[in-house]
Amino acid sequence: MNPIETIYQHFIKAYKVSTDSRKIEKDAVFFALKGENFDANDFALKVAEDGVASLVVADRKDLPKHERILIVDDALKTLQGLARYHRQHCNAIVLSITGTNGKTTTKELVSAVLAKKYNLIHTQGNLNNHIGMPLTLLSIKPETEIAVVEMGASHPGEIDFLCKIANPDYGLITNIGKAHLEGFGSLEGVIKTKTELYQHIKAHGKAVFVNQGNPMLWEQSEGQTRISYGRHCAADTPVAPAACNPYLSVGWEKHLIQTHLVGSYNFENVAAAIGVGHYFKVEDDKIVEALEAYTPTNSRSQVIDTAHNHIIMDAYNANPTSMRAAIINFANICGEQHLLILGDMRELGSASEEEHRNILGLMKELGFRAAFLVGQNFCAYNDNPDWLTFNKVENLCQHLESRQINGKTILIKGSHSVQLEKVLPLL
Repeated sequence: MNPIETIYQHFIKAYKVSTDSRKIEKDAVFFALKGENFDANDFALKVAEDGVASLVVADRKDLPKHERILIVDDALKTLQGLARYHRQHCNAIVLSITGTNGKTTTKELVSAVLAKKYNLIHTQGNLNNHIGMPLTLLSIKPETEIAVVEMGASHPGEIDFLCKIANPDYGLITNIGKAHLEGFGSLEGVIKTKTELYQHIKAHGKAVFVNQGNPMLWEQSEGQTRISYGRHCAADTPVAPAACNPYLSVGWEKHLIQTHLVGSYNFENVAAAIGVGHYFKVEDDKIVEALEAYTPTNSRSQVIDTAHNHIIMDAYNANPTSMRAAIINFANICGEQHLLILGDMRELGSASEEEHRNILGLMKELGFRAAFLVGQNFCAYNDNPDWLTFNKVENLCQHLESRQINGKTILIKGSHSVQLEKVLPLL
């Protein structure tokens, strides 16, 4: 019996795996992974002796022999191999979602809709990489009917690699834009990598869901089985200046869906969920119910009312496409008392100066008078004396501690690593 088959026999006792020695459930298989600042092999013997884990998979040869420890050449590759093996032996339909913007929100919306009819698992949070995606696949149980699996990438070939593990039946690309250019090298590199999902489905799967309103995706998906969406939907962001209502409503067939999502740029995400739900025969009323009940979390298009201000919190991530869309939407829904708090867009490589200058030009074009800009790029290229710049978010926090902001509608948008969420308690 090869190591994967041995591990699998332990895994199917409870269908649980863990990579955190502090959070191990009974009969789980523990994988001792290594990172830049940790090595879980250091805890492998303790985990084995505690007796909670069914098996400990480690890759450090100096560990003492123990009946619960299995030594392999590479614990991470073994985790990925187990996920691939499990995928081959389970009956669940796998729908994979990727894209430059909106993939996590689309995953959440699609999952909310499908859960109205099916026993479903989906990617938790943004566990969409070479570690997180295998963990998602390993949460599939015998009763699971559909698995909605998010795939992220920042370098060429990553989507193809993840597809070889997940072997998706269906695929959906939300959109393709300028992000992680430092890793991809160019927009062409982004397109090639994201559409690896299309190529895999064409060779091994059933069909791809494609927004018919996106010419690039429609062209890239030509020649394969595709399910179009978006044709029968219309976006409308109601404007209520007194309350600065930012919420998106979507017209679909005879329904008007009132969402808790900010901005018309979320229309494509809602349309995708409608398209997927309709294809999988979720009742129309249930689709509407799921979409109207969904509330975003984790700094993704959240609307937060503090004692002093009305805040649109969208600082989980940022790239030129999403930043531009958020700013344009903000300009359209807010009146005189608006304030931009923007953080640098990271991982743009040689395109960084151009893209930050483009955002500053857009702000000028739209007539924004008040802005706080955080990060070295915005500091270097801002030439508007009315827009205050701060090298780090801590510097902005110090500024806010000495000056209370009141009565503003504020958009907070920036790359996650800028940590703009730190300003929330001061607003």
